Amino acid sequence: MKRAVLLTLLLASGAAAQTRHNTNAPIDFGADTIELQDRANRAVLSGNVAVRQAEMSLNAARMTVNYTGQVVGGNPQVSRLDAAGGVVVRRPDQTARSQYAVYDLNRRVITMVGAVTLTQGGNTVNGGRLTINLDTGRAVIDGSSVRGGGTAAPGGTTTTPSGRVTGTFSVPKRN
Repeated sequence: MKRAVLLTLLLASGAAAQTRHNTNAPIDFGADTIELQDRANRAVLSGNVAVRQAEMSLNAARMTVNYTGQVVGGNPQVSRLDAAGGVVVRRPDQTARSQYAVYDLNRRVITMVGAVTLTQGGNTVNGGRLTINLDTGRAVIDGSSVRGGGTAAPGGTTTTPSGRVTGTFSVPKRN
């Protein structure tokens, strides 16, 4: 039986922890190529994909942008971003890295899987899956992932090689 390891982190401190991400801000993007698939309500971006929304950026080798089909102010309404290949999410106080990520704009949640690393200042946490709630700033990381380079476990999940969350927390310097 797989032993679940779950660590809930509120890495940000003070006012930064209370700052909500502006999920209503426009999403700007850049990529080497883009393929529009209008009938499927999606666009596939590839090659040095860079996405920015307010103070957050998301970079990957490839990304699929799903939209609802509704157009507001001449712009399609994006509902989900699926990123793959060297995914990096940067916020003013945090950087997260993984193999894959899904940004669900309706739920305002980013889920990252596959060799996840979350850093803030001198703190680093590693695991298989990271979920970031952009409304609350709460980040949850565990040792399992849906995809990735581990071993298969019951229920279709994959565990990291150790199946554990690991990391380093900095301590205040004393005089």
